[in-house]
Amino acid sequence: MTNARRWTARFCTVVGSLLVGLTAYAHEVRPAYLYLHEENPTTFEVLWKQPVLGDRRLPLEPRFPADCTATASAIDAVQGGALIQRSTLVCENDLGNRSISIDGLSRTITDVMVRVTFADGSVFSAIVKPQAPDVVLDRSGVGNVAEYLVLGIEHLVLGFDHILFVIGLMFFLTRFGPLLKAITAFTAAHSVTLALSALDLVTIPQGPVEAVIALSIVFLAVEKLRGVEDSLTVRYTWIVAFVFGLLHGFGFAGALQDIGLPRDALLWSLFLFNLGVEVGQILVVFVALAIAYVVRRLFEETPEWLIRTPLYASGVLASYWLVERTAGILAIA
Repeated sequence: MTNARRWTARFCTVVGSLLVGLTAYAHEVRPAYLYLHEENPTTFEVLWKQPVLGDRRLPLEPRFPADCTATASAIDAVQGGALIQRSTLVCENDLGNRSISIDGLSRTITDVMVRVTFADGSVFSAIVKPQAPDVVLDRSGVGNVAEYLVLGIEHLVLGFDHILFVIGLMFFLTRFGPLLKAITAFTAAHSVTLALSALDLVTIPQGPVEAVIALSIVFLAVEKLRGVEDSLTVRYTWIVAFVFGLLHGFGFAGALQDIGLPRDALLWSLFLFNLGVEVGQILVVFVALAIAYVVRRLFEETPEWLIRTPLYASGVLASYWLVERTAGILAIA
């Protein structure tokens, strides 16, 4: 084995191992959501949403200052893969401009969207991350909906099923023109269904959507491995991208269903989240193209095993997701 082949094989092994390891946390990537509405400087109505997997909840809990007490707490429901809790928080001192934290966040890879509406009309929002699980509730209303741009980027970049679908499409495209056409079709399709779902115009349960998204990856892997040169996917890749893009849009909307959209900035936050998804998608495409460029420089002719290995890996992984998600649907039913 030449040095080029040896280093390429090692690279593929490392990348494959990382992907398999990270997918164990796929459900934790969905953000949690903490919303506080100020009744007066010392009293807040609290809404807490956190991701759940089956009957397992993430070990997350908002931590308020010691002089604050939750006078009532109730689990309303588990909806869209999120546990919903409501409470009333009473503090001895003004909660504005003070720090709160999310216990257990540092042991996960999820984020928490914190949003506070104060009695004077100002709105504060921020993303709390595992490496910095504390945030100061600034009464000046900094942050605002710009945080949804970051959420959109993270949802695509850390959404391993969406990444595998985009990369799967690229295996069918060897020229930039058809690639641009397919990616544009995928973007247009998921933008439409993301908006319809986020605005509550069309509602589809997340369980079946996530299962079909896994099926879409299996479909692309099988189609490419079959090697049929005149199949519908080969001839009209952009149509396949558009059709499955409609379903992926409902998947993107799952994150927004978990955290909700601010009604006082509905369209702006939706636009920023969708823009973030597109930025993440462009990053994935550029990284994939860079890897393809390196491979072509290492080999005069790309070996067949180097093409088939990632296809088999993505197909097996997506098949596992498909079985897991289907089993989840049947368990709920």
